[in-house]
Amino acid sequence: MLKPHINVSLIISLLAAASSAAAGGDAERGQSLYQNKCTACHSVEYNGVGPTHKGVYGRKAGSAADFTYSEALKRSAVIWNESTLNKWLTDPEKFIPGQKMGFLVPNAKERADLIAYLKQAESK
Repeated sequence: MLKPHINVSLIISLLAAASSAAAGGDAERGQSLYQNKCTACHSVEYNGVGPTHKGVYGRKAGSAADFTYSEALKRSAVIWNESTLNKWLTDPEKFIPGQKMGFLVPNAKERADLIAYLKQAESK
């Protein structure tokens, strides 16, 4: 029988591993979600109603060439990474008040998958 402090440590380790795996996302599923949820306004290749997502990972918010952003986005100091993209997709207006995007992704797994796709889309 394991001692109680070992059981707690084991449980914490397993939960941390599961959380990391979920946070990583599935890029293939993310591509499908992107095509179904995002392409009405966005593209990985060009600006549309929304800015291009090519190069979004690691880019300063409001800085893609040839796109007219809200003043709120241009003034923000946000750099797009897993954490900031997750906050943005959870609730763009709460994250950067005054921005123009009226769409959110309430499902955490879908956000992780979309972010995984955007990360790997950089290398294509």
